[in-house]
Amino acid sequence: MFILLSTLWFIWMLKYILFWLYLWQLKEYHLGRFIDHFRTHKGKRLLFDLAQIFKFISILILLFYNNIFFVYLLPIIFIVYIGELFLFLKALFTGSIKRPIITVKSLFLTLVSFVFLILFFAWTAKFVDLFQTILLLVFDFFAVFMVSAVVLFFQPFFVLFRKNVLRKAGKKIEKIKSMNKLKVIAITGSYGKTSTKEFLTKILSKKFEVLATKNHQNSEIGIAKCILENLKPEHQFFIAEVGAYNKGKVKEVCSFLKPDVGLVTGVNEQHMALFGSLRNLLSAEGGEELAEALPKNGILIVNGDNKYCLNLYKKSNNVRKKLYSLNNNTIEADIWAEDISIKTKYVSFVAVNRNKELMHFEAQVLGKQNVQNLLGAILTARELGMDFGEISEACKNIKQEQAGMLLQQGKLGIDIVDSSYSANPDGVSADLDYISIYPNKRIIIMPCLIELGERAGQIHEKIGKKIGRVCDMAIITSKDYFKEIKEGAVAGGMEEKKILLLENPQNISASIMLYAKSGDVVLLEGRVPVKLLNLLAE
Repeated sequence: MFILLSTLWFIWMLKYILFWLYLWQLKEYHLGRFIDHFRTHKGKRLLFDLAQIFKFISILILLFYNNIFFVYLLPIIFIVYIGELFLFLKALFTGSIKRPIITVKSLFLTLVSFVFLILFFAWTAKFVDLFQTILLLVFDFFAVFMVSAVVLFFQPFFVLFRKNVLRKAGKKIEKIKSMNKLKVIAITGSYGKTSTKEFLTKILSKKFEVLATKNHQNSEIGIAKCILENLKPEHQFFIAEVGAYNKGKVKEVCSFLKPDVGLVTGVNEQHMALFGSLRNLLSAEGGEELAEALPKNGILIVNGDNKYCLNLYKKSNNVRKKLYSLNNNTIEADIWAEDISIKTKYVSFVAVNRNKELMHFEAQVLGKQNVQNLLGAILTARELGMDFGEISEACKNIKQEQAGMLLQQGKLGIDIVDSSYSANPDGVSADLDYISIYPNKRIIIMPCLIELGERAGQIHEKIGKKIGRVCDMAIITSKDYFKEIKEGAVAGGMEEKKILLLENPQNISASIMLYAKSGDVVLLEGRVPVKLLNLLAE
């Protein structure tokens, strides 16, 4: 039995190590983000599920009452590991096993962790059955700390490697700038970065040779690798989406990126828990570090509808600065929109600038928030040498997927709005505004938002109120701030029985199929399970 138990333990630990490495990678090896995960309901459940509690109690019993209880506990421990093996095989068979995406770093950390596991396993073999069982249980219980120790121990070496990569990227940027008239555009903010980058790339590419960072490649190492691997002397523009989780990160990126144009799309409480304070957040995601990094002949372009961006605009006097806004009522913008029309499959509007030039624009994107993102891209392209006619033609080629929100047909004729990559308070509000144009039933499925800091409860209650005003049903997939969302939704006018807490994709799908019919709309907001989308879509 001991040989079989050890084998079961070893197989389970392989899966467990892969999961913890997956989580570290998901949190971008950022200690603050990793720790913050355990403040969520799902994170707490990872540490304190029944199997873990049983293992901890078993360790204590075997340490202090080993001779009495060992014979009784061993079969139960064996059954627990049989159950965990079954879960592992099920995940393997269904393709739902959590493992890190293959990179040089993840492969190295996985190899080191597995070597450590094998050495520990071999070392325990020399002990008698009782003590070996205790050691295996202890290792299992503290596996998260072992994996974290491996990640953190090697982090300084990866930091040195990262700094070398950043230095090489900086030299390449300088070299190409000296060879031609390459302009570098950096885009930052709490939300709207990716969509604005994609729109601007599509527009500028109509007339110029353009390179942009891929997808959500917004970390300093991701930007640097894009430069080293893809930037060519023939490129006239390089567009970089710049993300940050702590003060000084945008400054570090700008030190090698040397941006000529800075675009700040909007700022809110997203990632407040990681920054620690609003002051730190405004320094990085708020665009202050980006504005300070621009040369005297640089251009700062900001969202005039966002109060934090507006404050940045007012105090940035070292560069040429421009504002875009959905309207021109509250501030004198450089470009604004009139005659906005939001349809289920596209948006259209007339863009007007201070010189009273105007042009009709239409793009196959969803929601009014993308009119705002388009205005940012249009203003930037205008400042970089394109006229309204060229920009308008380019916008006709923008696709839904470039806006980060997709409309697709679901089962029973239900419309599925997929905005599931990520979520922030402004994004949720904007997506709710979009589905409000649907005449029939509106349903939202979303988890509670993370990393919002001290005001998280208030923010979720505010989101709940808007859900109550817009939606007929709400399904929340995580427990953390369900109470606040529910209270807000009831205050917004939704029936309490229409606000559900469901985590299982099959249960969620079943609830939707029972409630919705053709012509109704379901909004998938934030990180909902991929399996759910597969269950709802045709």
